[in-house]
Amino acid sequence: MDDDNAQHARVEMVDPQTARLWLDQGEVVLVDVREPHEFANEHVQGATLIPLSAFDSTRIPDSEGKKLLIMCASGVRCGIASEILVQTGYRELYRLAGGITGWKAAGGPVQPGH
Repeated sequence: MDDDNAQHARVEMVDPQTARLWLDQGEVVLVDVREPHEFANEHVQGATLIPLSAFDSTRIPDSEGKKLLIMCASGVRCGIASEILVQTGYRELYRLAGGITGWKAAGGPVQPGH
């Protein structure tokens, strides 16, 4: 893909409150790019794990008609994953501001590890 197409992509930061509203209303596909041990420790219910260390854009669940929201621990790795997705043709993405840390600080629920 050329750089001109990448310039037309939109990647926006979303606060945890907005993300939670979208999740509650079934408007979002949530992808967690943390590592398996982090995900196993705690995760947001409904999130799909695709670790950044083995990130493969073809594993992104179908997000047709929904928002695609990428999250990590603090907001750094989801930026890297978003760049990869833009380069593979995704045009509209959202990043969870503050990652799971920000999510929990805002009162967002997590599923504990087993």
